[in-house]
Amino acid sequence: MSKVSIVIPAYNEALNIGNTISEIREILPDAEILVVDDGSTDDTAEAARKAGAYVWSHPYNIGNGAAVKTGIRLVSGDKVVLMDGDGQHHPADLPKLLEAAQKFDMVVGARLSDGHANGFRRWANRFYNTLARYATKFPVKDLTSGYRVFDRETVLRYLYLLPNTFSYPTTITLAYLRSGRTVCYVPVRVRRRKGKSKIMPVRDGMRFFLIILKVTTLFSPLRIFLPVSLAFWGLGLLNYAYTYVTAGRFTNMSALLMTTSIILFMMGLISEQITQLRYDRVENGG
Repeated sequence: MSKVSIVIPAYNEALNIGNTISEIREILPDAEILVVDDGSTDDTAEAARKAGAYVWSHPYNIGNGAAVKTGIRLVSGDKVVLMDGDGQHHPADLPKLLEAAQKFDMVVGARLSDGHANGFRRWANRFYNTLARYATKFPVKDLTSGYRVFDRETVLRYLYLLPNTFSYPTTITLAYLRSGRTVCYVPVRVRRRKGKSKIMPVRDGMRFFLIILKVTTLFSPLRIFLPVSLAFWGLGLLNYAYTYVTAGRFTNMSALLMTTSIILFMMGLISEQITQLRYDRVENGG
């Protein structure tokens, strides 16, 4: 039986962290539980220790992704489970996630449609999932879920790619799929959190959108460059058709649009080659 380590990044979660750890202990009494306190200003670390978890504290707030990376480096289990410290992830789902993890490189707890905090987040998550499906050609069901299980030996190879922010689930998902790793989504229900969420819908929504575009460009650049290139080529043809009918000539604007299209396409090809070099590095052990 594989040893299981549970990593819980936490920032000002004193209200929730103790109950979460106690519930995990009831389900997996032998699991290693590590809470990474990301510079909390409340009693998060003390509450986690009292509940029986190991605690590692950052001296100041770095970010959710940074806490996850710290935790993965420190734990010793063969299987690593990531859970949020806000009490939304239900430990009762752990057995089915770990069972699926025997067959897949990464297992993700996919929140049901009513599991999002509000309608805006539900709509935004669907949009993110659609963009991720386009980038990876894989049925991504919950791109931003932080409830995940993977082999520690495998995920260590990808740590250098992960950002220090909330966008680490997006990055690790696209990295695994781009590398040909197997990913499985298991439906889970989430609970309403106690206290205030750290995510601001408008500010972080736009940030997530930009991050997904950036990450998609990082992992599947031609999926971004190609449609933009085709759009410029199409505009060039339309402009040429219009000026040919009205003035009987090929204009500088048509030439500029078509030239831009070719440049974007070549940049996409070069980016694909750079991306492949990055994955060769991952496969060689980072």
